[in-house]
Amino acid sequence: MKIRYIGDPILRKKAEPITEFDQKLKHTVEQMVTTMHLEDGIGLAAPQVGLSKRLLVVDISPIVKNEKPQACINPEILDSEGECVEEEGCLSIPDVMEMVVRPESVTVAYQNVEGEKKVEKLSGWKARVVQHEIDHLNGILFIDRISPLKRQMHINKGRIPATY
Repeated sequence: MKIRYIGDPILRKKAEPITEFDQKLKHTVEQMVTTMHLEDGIGLAAPQVGLSKRLLVVDISPIVKNEKPQACINPEILDSEGECVEEEGCLSIPDVMEMVVRPESVTVAYQNVEGEKKVEKLSGWKARVVQHEIDHLNGILFIDRISPLKRQMHINKGRIPATY
């Protein structure tokens, strides 16, 4: 799977819900996890690999020990608490890192690869990564969450296109 970069229209499109939980979906999840690891990422949303589907994978094991790759299908944030500012980057926007304000913890409803409904309260890095990836599913990029001045600085330096 190839990463799609800023400027690709699929990154601005709201992804479609997944309705079929079959072997093809499991294979897609495996491919996405492999791609995420090859790119040294800790999260990846389906639109970033050209699929307009509400699917994300996350693996924060490089930051938090004993974590394993996880897929969230049709995820939805039910509740959020607190506020936290951390530096974020994105595989679809190389060489851009900025501080982003997000809720510190979130309650997320999603389905696993079998289609089973789950609700999980997340905090720390996992909460941040899942929120970042859910943004992708809604056509939102992390640079939409930074100040216009910082965004313009990246445009001026050629890191992001003027018509991102």
